[in-house]
This record gives sequence, structure tokens and C-alpha cells, in this order.
Amino acid sequence: MISAFFIYNQKGEVLISRLYRQDLKRSIADIFRIQVISNTDVRSPIITLGSTSFFHVRHENLYIVALTKWNANAALIFEFCYRFINIGRSYFGKLDEEAVKANFVLIYELLDEVLDFGYPQNSETDTLKMYITTESVKSERAMREDSAKITIQATGATSWRRSDVKYRKNEAFIDVIESVNLLLSTQGNVLRADVAGQIMMRAYLSGTPECKFGLNDKVLLEKDPSNRRKSSNTVEIDDCQFHQCVKLGKFDSDRTISFIPPDGEFELMRYRTSDNINLPFRVHPVVTEIGKSKIEYKILIKANFSSKLNANNVVLTIPTPLNTAGVTCSVSAGKAKYVPADNSIVWKIQRFQGQSEFMLTGEANLTAMTHKKAWSRPPISMDFQVLMFTSSGLLVRFLKVFEKSNYQSVKWVRYMTKAGNYQIRVY
Repeated sequence: MISAFFIYNQKGEVLISRLYRQDLKRSIADIFRIQVISNTDVRSPIITLGSTSFFHVRHENLYIVALTKWNANAALIFEFCYRFINIGRSYFGKLDEEAVKANFVLIYELLDEVLDFGYPQNSETDTLKMYITTESVKSERAMREDSAKITIQATGATSWRRSDVKYRKNEAFIDVIESVNLLLSTQGNVLRADVAGQIMMRAYLSGTPECKFGLNDKVLLEKDPSNRRKSSNTVEIDDCQFHQCVKLGKFDSDRTISFIPPDGEFELMRYRTSDNINLPFRVHPVVTEIGKSKIEYKILIKANFSSKLNANNVVLTIPTPLNTAGVTCSVSAGKAKYVPADNSIVWKIQRFQGQSEFMLTGEANLTAMTHKKAWSRPPISMDFQVLMFTSSGLLVRFLKVFEKSNYQSVKWVRYMTKAGNYQIRVY
């Protein structure tokens, strides 16, 4: 598996080095610095030099590098690198060169726990913080009690959760967050549309509860004859990725999402869908070049979601040519201004009610250029947030909590759709 692990700064200086196997020497670190860090043409995150493969991730001003001479699982190694970054954030707030230099002893201690002979071990932050702490040293009695809990947790089936968690009020919060990616033609035709979603959960539940989670998944509902009439409101999920607490065997057999949740906040699942996307906004741009000295803009934007909902912080960035001298524009809602540094008109609408539409009209005056170069007409881009709306149509049908004490729990669900790469062409 992983033969060595290094952390470099931007200059190529080795900040952290740990060799896990005898098939590599410390001098191998110089090869990565010369062949990758000093070579600006290298873009691939995996470089094989001779019989050694270098897997690297850029984060802040650091290179996180794992080396192997084996035919290792690349996805597993990258997952470990990103897990290590998350552990660093949890301990230090921000994982950068300064944090590494200030906490190198702790980082070596963490590496010894999360990697054993090059094989990734328990990388759950909550578990690591029980016995690798930057806080005050505990008494021997408290350490012995914690040690017993750690042994159970580190070797048990639920390494991500302690069994003695207690809350006076048992609650579970679910956030369904979707990012819409869109490319729209100037005629209003959808050239590309997909949704990348994540389901975040905050679990404040006592004991070790088992949760069952239900979505309006097309495959699941079509299996059940009683739900076939409701199949028009279902969502076809293209692919999904779960937290390690989810029992994948149950999901494969009957599409049931069953799990024992970690304590606190975590990402339950990620998903992607590209079928029947409900676009929150449609933009109709008319950009007309008048001779060589003027461009007219007429931008109409309409909200497609329910009038009971509102979008917040709607921002349209409308590109202008490089030789723009000045812009005059008027809007029916919000504020618009020309930003010369970005060569664009920025139109901001703080609150946008559903089913309403607004218009921007403007003129850009151009200066004469010695060498006339055709304007490339970059696309208009959008940013927004819409609460209680999902572009994919995904809905949480139920969340059931089972625990041996049979306590009552309160569940909350919130939906939010935001702009991903949301672009409208103007040619």
C-alpha cells in the first residue's frame, strides 16, 4: 500500500516525512521536488517515475504526497489524503504551512495512528480526538476509563460513534443542498444541465440509534406496487456516494438507506442527477453590437419556482468587451454597476420572488482600437440561493429513529438550491 508520506511547501521543502516500508529511501523526496514541484507542465495528480508512483493533492500552500511501489488502489490513496486534510482542519482550524510547522509533533503522532505499515486505519476525527489531544493532560483514572471506551470503539463495528452519548432533547436535522450546473443557449435551449447534491445531517441522538432514511428514489418506488401511481414525482439518481456508516448491503438489496449516525454534523450522502432538472431561473439575453462603438444589452430574467418562495443574493455577471470606456444601465429591480477590473456589469438582486421577472437595459460605449479583435462574447454567469426548493425534485419521504430505550425524537428537514456553474450564452 502506501510506502511513504510527505508534506512539502510551495518551495519544495519537506515539512513532514514518514517512511512506512523499506522499499523506499528518504532521498526519494528530492525526485518529487525536481520532477513535479519545479516542473510547471505537470498537471496530473498521479506521476509514475520508474517503479514508484507519486499521488499528490494541492491544498492551500502545501503538497500532500503519498508514494507507493505497489499496484495500489488510487481512489483509496486519494481518499486518505483528503481525510488527512480534514483531520488537519479539525485539529488546527486551517491546514497550511504555518499550521504544519507549529504542530509537527502532533502531525507525526496522527500519522502513526491513521497509517499502520502503509495501510489506512481509523481516520474518524471524533475517535482520534479521544486519545490524541492538544488540550490539557487528563488524570490517570480518566485516561483508563477513556482507554476502555477507545478499545471498544476502535475495534467495534461503529468506530465513528461512542455508545455513551446522551442528550436531554433528541433531534436530527437534515439539509438537502443542491448545486445546479447549466449551460443555456441564447435562444433558451438547454445545452447541458445537471444537479450535484449533498445531504448533510446533524444528529443529536442519545445512545446508538439506528436510522432509516427514505427518498423519492425512482428505483425504490417502482419496486413497490403500491407506489407506482406516485412515480411521476420520483427522481432518477445517476450515481451516489455514502458516508461509511451507511449499510451498503441493504441499499444494494432494497435501496434502503440504513445507518447508525456519527454524533454531530456529517455528510450522509452525495448524489448526481441529470434527468428532468427544474431550472430555478431562465435568462433571455439580447446583446446587439451597433457599429464599432456601442453595444446594447437587454437582459430578461424570470424565476420559475413557486411564488411562495424567494431567492436570495441573486447576482448576474454580464461580460463587456475589453475596450469598454463606460456603461449606462437601468434595472427594474436591484442594483447594477459596471466593474472595469472584471470587464463586466454586475447586477445584484437581494430578494427575488418566485414567478416574477425583471429586466436590465444598458449601453456599453467602446473606445477605438488600433488592431480590431472580434469580441469572444463570454457567457453570462449567475449566483443565487433558493430555500425550500430542489431542482432535481428530490424529497425526504421519512426519517425513522430506532433505539432500545424507545425515546421520541424530533426531525427537521431543510432544502436549498444554489448556483453551481450556471451560464447563459449570448451568441
